[in-house]
Amino acid sequence: MGESRSPVERIEELGFNSVWVADHFCNYGQPTQLWFEGWTTLTGLACVTRTIRIGTLVTSISLRHPAVLARQALTVDHISHGRLNVGIGAGAPSSEGEIVYEMIGIDDWNPAERVSHFKEQIEIIDLLLRERVSSYSGKYYHLKEVAMYPPPVQTPRPPLTIGCIRSKMLKIAVKYADTWNSFGGINLNSEEMFKSIKNQNELVDNYCKELGRNPSTLRRSVLVYGQEGLTLYDSKDNFLKYIEKYKEIGFSEFILYYPWKEEHMPIFKKIAEEIIPDLKS
Repeated sequence: MGESRSPVERIEELGFNSVWVADHFCNYGQPTQLWFEGWTTLTGLACVTRTIRIGTLVTSISLRHPAVLARQALTVDHISHGRLNVGIGAGAPSSEGEIVYEMIGIDDWNPAERVSHFKEQIEIIDLLLRERVSSYSGKYYHLKEVAMYPPPVQTPRPPLTIGCIRSKMLKIAVKYADTWNSFGGINLNSEEMFKSIKNQNELVDNYCKELGRNPSTLRRSVLVYGQEGLTLYDSKDNFLKYIEKYKEIGFSEFILYYPWKEEHMPIFKKIAEEIIPDLKS
């Protein structure tokens, strides 16, 4: 807290393209950890940065009505002067350790319900951010003449990033997302993670063909997850080896955890100074 610059200001100065925040109710692995609400945090980040893009990775659909989320996104898009990426996911179920459902008394949908809710929420968010007045009638959500003024800064709407790893969700991502993000899966080693993401990527390409979308129009993004994210800071070569195999199968965005350990900062800076310029080109 005593530093003159916040971590996000350091990240912006180093030349990274974007900064992302989680949007769980709490860290469900460590519920007493210090934790701030995601969209409020984005507002603060928008106010202390000038050029870097900001987003949630990812907003859980369990926590908000989609119309409220669309209004929040519209607001942050204006506060950031058009630097918002809207990152959305279906949210982890209680079977994967998420405790929010019992903690605050909200529904823990079964897998089919979760996908259905997600599809309607994405349809609503996409609709409300594109149109000034719109209505919607679905199984779970009903909207009547919702007015969205002013329009977003970004046109036709702020970019949507959908974070998902399962087949039905991947198909929704292909239909609506500007960027698809994957973290591979839970408790996977490096080899298993790459194999999982490669399989997901092939499914995405197949869905693009099925839905008539040019696969090159969907950006592919990887969240470098778990222990894997820490070992990348062991050396510049480790980082290069990691990203090259993903670049070969079409991934162009790599989202890293901020290196809270000071001994990782030199490699973090090298990544920014020596590798990021090539990725941007």
